Amino acid sequence: MNSSLVKVEAKSLSVAIVGFTGECGKALTKEILSNDLFNRTILIGRRKVDFDQEIFKKGEQTIVDFDKLDDYEEVFKNVDVVYCCLGTTRGKAGVEGFRKVDFDYVNKTATIAAKCGCKQFHLISSSGANKNSSLLYPQVKGLAEEAVNKMDFDKTYVYRPKLLVGTNRDENRVGERIFKVITVPFQYIAPTFVTTPIDILAKAMLANTFLNINSNGDKNMLIDNNSIFEASKIYEKFLKSKN
Repeated sequence: MNSSLVKVEAKSLSVAIVGFTGECGKALTKEILSNDLFNRTILIGRRKVDFDQEIFKKGEQTIVDFDKLDDYEEVFKNVDVVYCCLGTTRGKAGVEGFRKVDFDYVNKTATIAAKCGCKQFHLISSSGANKNSSLLYPQVKGLAEEAVNKMDFDKTYVYRPKLLVGTNRDENRVGERIFKVITVPFQYIAPTFVTTPIDILAKAMLANTFLNINSNGDKNMLIDNNSIFEASKIYEKFLKSKN
């Protein structure tokens, strides 16, 4: 993966993180605010969070009802980039709840963002996403990808990480926790094989926001796990040059 010069001046951008209370959203928020990357950072979620760390207070929290997101269209106006970090689990929300969050809310967020003139939309999906799958999780993720790619953004980035590590989610399933322990050796031997650290994912999303990374003029970009790791390294080099 190659990068050229900075494509967009980061400090000129206003960004919104939808789902900032989740583990991926928090990692992305911390990376952005710690490095003072953008002109304005809006944190969109369903509940207010009282952060202990001072750095998080630099973001502008906006509380919305995702079931009535049309009522909050004003929030998305004058936003250049939207990072969609929405997601839940079947175990936590049930089948219909999972579909609502991972498809309905994602689709509605993208629809309103596009309507309001957002230039870039970044969606965290999952490895194995496939709208034609007979399994619920990959099918819903695949349908969400398809819906977002049809929107009228200048650029759409869909990320397909492997098993996310570095999370402290209360709803982690027993099997998932065990699998994370088993994969620890692979994180050192073959880091891209089965896992994706959430901080690596956050850095990759930022790299694609303002660096010209192998886009080749394509409107819709699908970022697999290898590309996520490569983009994060490019971001770190950029950050060092920036400082």
